[in-house]
Amino acid sequence: MITLEIRLMQPGDLPRIMEIEKKSFRSPWSERLFRQELTRNRRARYLVLQEGDLIIGYVGMWFTPGEIHITNLAVDPEYRRRGLASRLIKEVYRAAMEKKLFRITLEVRASNREARLLYRKEGFRETGTRPGYYSDNREDAVIMTRVLEGGEENGRGFNFRN
Repeated sequence: MITLEIRLMQPGDLPRIMEIEKKSFRSPWSERLFRQELTRNRRARYLVLQEGDLIIGYVGMWFTPGEIHITNLAVDPEYRRRGLASRLIKEVYRAAMEKKLFRITLEVRASNREARLLYRKEGFRETGTRPGYYSDNREDAVIMTRVLEGGEENGRGFNFRN
């Protein structure tokens, strides 16, 4: 029986991360950028999702005052439509609870309907745009936000508003 495991990303994971990154994004991050995030950014946490010994997805997040910002999330195309991206998002929720943070934000390409639907399903709302955000084609980014129940109102509580 093959089991799924979520663990911290390590520099040795980067060759496989780069494979998934290149399959998933029009303008993939560089291995150098991932390495800097893993070794120099104290506010960053990157997790991998493994099936057996194979990394099949990952999520990156930055801890900022009052919120977590999802930097990237990808699942290998061969493993999509199995709820794995949702499982990674739930790990971000766990990190928010652990750090007592009340909001989760991200940007997604305006044209990425699949990702926008996934995030909406996970309780995120479209809260703004960043015009011309993506350098490869100047496409707008849609800002999406999920607030923890009570986070805005009274600074307490860890149930997620849907």
